[in-house]
Amino acid sequence: MVHQLPVAAFLEKAQNLPVIDVRSPGEYDRAHIPGAVNIPLFDNDERALVGTKYKHAGKDAAVLLGLSLVGPKLAGFVKQSKKLNPANKEVLVHCWRGGMRSGSFAWLLDTAGLTASTLVGGYKAYRNAVLAAFAESRNLIILGGKTGSGKTDILKELARQGEQIIDLEGLVNHKGSSYGAIGQRSQPTTEQFENLLFQALQLLDSGRRIWLEDENRSIGSCFVPMALWQQMRAAPILFIDLPKEKRINRLVAEYAGIDHELLVEATERIRKRLGGKVTKDALEALTHQDYATVADVTLNYYDKAYLHGLSQRDTASVHTIVIQEDNPAQTAQRLIEWADESGATGASNPIKISSF
Repeated sequence: MVHQLPVAAFLEKAQNLPVIDVRSPGEYDRAHIPGAVNIPLFDNDERALVGTKYKHAGKDAAVLLGLSLVGPKLAGFVKQSKKLNPANKEVLVHCWRGGMRSGSFAWLLDTAGLTASTLVGGYKAYRNAVLAAFAESRNLIILGGKTGSGKTDILKELARQGEQIIDLEGLVNHKGSSYGAIGQRSQPTTEQFENLLFQALQLLDSGRRIWLEDENRSIGSCFVPMALWQQMRAAPILFIDLPKEKRINRLVAEYAGIDHELLVEATERIRKRLGGKVTKDALEALTHQDYATVADVTLNYYDKAYLHGLSQRDTASVHTIVIQEDNPAQTAQRLIEWADESGATGASNPIKISSF
């Protein structure tokens, strides 16, 4: 017997059971429930044919066409599904609206001896839950700092020391700047990023503080959900003030081994922002593998841009932490001490913590 589950129950069971997404490959590739396996009822061309038939000849004709396309694939569907959970043969199935595609697929699996449950409302209902979750109030603390301050490594150290974090740059495969895509995997669509972000948030305790890195709303080609980003902008920000020479050393270590042409392309992309002379100096330094000079001249632009953005925040929410050494573990420890002393959400007035 096929069971129908609302979103919350479906996702709870999905923590231990395989999820089968029967939408077309194109729908799946655009975005899907993280971890779901695509076993499409129709491929992209077949889905288009059925849709056209429905539009011009009605539902009955479209159903008949669909049956003729799916018929030869039925045994394959069962075999693929059984491989996903051979132990207890229970799976979860969904389509776009929770209608005919998932219902017929689940019925097939049920008749073949598997236990299948479908998602009420389908992927569309899941997406509604995703978007609604970003508006929920959370106890956020934002980790800020100029380019090269090691914010991502500090964030990871916070996690190692027991704090809750969301690594936005890790989820989008991009470090935010013109150079941010170098060495990264392809970015997900914004919709898939939202799904990944929702999954990450669901794993956290909403009653405890959550650390995120200070970001523009756009990170590469992805956008932070507006409801969450507004909360980020209103949250206290701990600004890591690390000397420029330390930041240059970090950037040199990070980018020195990168393909030369990728660095040239990234520099050219910000030519207008850097200005002609600075761009020329940076490109000339690249030809001599003088990465410290490249970092030095480009940081002048990035520092100004970051400080301008920081100036748009409520000054009472910005707390400066002056540090002299690039030591993410030690910095993370001091951040935790600050958060504990300030009651997790920040003090009422700016605090300047002495350097260490």
